[in-house]
Amino acid sequence: MKKVIALICIGLMHSCSEPAKTSEWTYLFDGTSLDGWRAYNGEGLPPGWAVVDSLMTFKTEFISESDYDYKGSRDLIYGAKEFENFELYVEWKIPPGGNSGIFYHIKEGYSGIPEVAPEYQLIDDLHYTDFHDIEDYNRSIGITDHPENLQPIQSTGADYGMYTPKEGKTLHPAGSWNSTTIRFTPEKVTYYLNGEVMLDFVPWSEDWNQRKNEGKWGMAKDYGKYKKGFIGLQDHGSELWFKTVKIKEL
Repeated sequence: MKKVIALICIGLMHSCSEPAKTSEWTYLFDGTSLDGWRAYNGEGLPPGWAVVDSLMTFKTEFISESDYDYKGSRDLIYGAKEFENFELYVEWKIPPGGNSGIFYHIKEGYSGIPEVAPEYQLIDDLHYTDFHDIEDYNRSIGITDHPENLQPIQSTGADYGMYTPKEGKTLHPAGSWNSTTIRFTPEKVTYYLNGEVMLDFVPWSEDWNQRKNEGKWGMAKDYGKYKKGFIGLQDHGSELWFKTVKIKEL
């Protein structure tokens, strides 16, 4: 009996000494304020962003005449803290023809966030090209097979320009709410859409480096190299709504 008790005690001591694998959720946006958020490479919020009906909202109608000369980045970052390994959960909504993205491991000092940070793509898969002509852009990056169409590697749930989401995903139509989860560790990155796994990859692996060097980011020498950085949201000119933005450190 004493031996059993001793083994139990040793087990308890061992479990207590192990570091916690996850922390509690931290709300980067809780529906009340935009504290901590600011423009990339900036000190204040870019024009057009506000809290409306408990939603983080971007609308061009919020941009006043005095803001027309604004030359800073229109992308938004949570600049209060950098994150390394994490699970990020975001609820979002875009309009028909809308386009946005969620960035992570952002470092400032570059001409734009996409130059340095990976992006989980948010876009109106079904009707984006009804509003935007992307043929010239796609040809400029080497896409010659139906360049007039949105490519899978540009669609919602993609690691933009790097990894394509699975077929048959559940994407609620523009104007409806969707949810995104990004789980990042050095061993594996997993992207989810509405609770379903879209893709996974090993960051900085041979496959990752090959895709970077041979694809869209080949000329962006610092793309994806940082292992810790800010979280960010992309303003691509369309209206945007975010209901929940929370993160758990791993």
